[in-house]
Amino acid sequence: MPGVLPEGEPVPADGSLPRTALTAVGDRGFGVYVHVPFCASRCGYCDFNTYTATELGGGGRDGYADSVLAELALAGRVLGEAPPRRVDTVFVGGGTPTLLPADELARILEGIDRTWGLAADAEVTTEANPESVTPESLKTLRAAGYTRISLGMQSAAAGVLALLDRRHTPGRAVQAALEARDAGFDHVNLDLIYGTPGETADDFAASLAAVTEAGVDHVSAYALIVEDGTRLAGRMRRGELPYPSDDVAADRYLAAEAALGAAGFSWYEVSNWARTADARCRHNLLYWTGGDWWGLGPGAHSHVGGVRWWNVKHPTAYASRLAAGESPGHARELLTGDDQHVEDVMLRLRLDSGLPLAGLDDAGRVGAERALADGLLSRPEYAAGRAVLTLRGRLLADAVVRDLLP
Repeated sequence: MPGVLPEGEPVPADGSLPRTALTAVGDRGFGVYVHVPFCASRCGYCDFNTYTATELGGGGRDGYADSVLAELALAGRVLGEAPPRRVDTVFVGGGTPTLLPADELARILEGIDRTWGLAADAEVTTEANPESVTPESLKTLRAAGYTRISLGMQSAAAGVLALLDRRHTPGRAVQAALEARDAGFDHVNLDLIYGTPGETADDFAASLAAVTEAGVDHVSAYALIVEDGTRLAGRMRRGELPYPSDDVAADRYLAAEAALGAAGFSWYEVSNWARTADARCRHNLLYWTGGDWWGLGPGAHSHVGGVRWWNVKHPTAYASRLAAGESPGHARELLTGDDQHVEDVMLRLRLDSGLPLAGLDDAGRVGAERALADGLLSRPEYAAGRAVLTLRGRLLADAVVRDLLP
């Protein structure tokens, strides 16, 4: 089941932001995230804010685009005095966004363009499960202005897909990627999960071979995380399945780096590889480099001018708030300078560009020296004044972050 939202200070009923948050909206980029909280079934490892038709009593999707557009209208009013110059990126995530009809996803994108204006070169992404798209729906999305698609492949091994409760067949993700290319998408990503109990080295090698042969220009690969409250966690707690192994996960990561590097991909974030600079996910880079974004939809998070807030999680509560003319915001927090520094270190260190050593305090610089001596930071980059992870450092990125923060 979905996790519990954090608490914070109340969000005003009209969604208004402190005046200080409106002084430089979009100066570091502005994006829109749209959450579509619907799935055909719940995967055993998932604790995302998603709902099946059964969990919603058979409804929930009808009128969803109208609710999102109502929140967008509210956002337009909130930023009315200080709107972003343009929308640089849009990311529609889930859930399974492509369970909504393609013309509904098109209508949401039109609303964003009408409210703030899409940049001429805007990156517009939708996530999709491989079985939830067709050549026709992909062509409709591309014609509507979607430029990038991210497909949840997870694995090419039938046994791994079954354990994760994925619905698509092993070859469907690659086929969907080819269909997206044929539909004219500029960029296509395939997501992998590694370290699933029972996955062999050969299984993962086959998954890597499939993505490198699929003609995609971006690959994301994440170690399986077992979240409390999921079916997978319950099976492990009962001893039906072993817990993931950190050593196996490290081996899988090294295999991914070797295979993807040999196929012409370069890492740019610890879990992400792209064939070219243009293929990097600009929306995620906006998150990682401190940009502003408005999150539309149940449970969506937003960040504008140092204020972060998050919406109520359930689709019914979300729609009810908006129908009453109120913000769907559940709570918010005002980030202090220290908060922003911590996030900056945590996120920028994961990038291939790293972060400037000059931005660290004395204790952080001592930690950086220690990480350098341990082979976790690049010596040439360090000499140039930046903390950039080595391959070994990527395996231990969380530990390096702890070294650099007080």
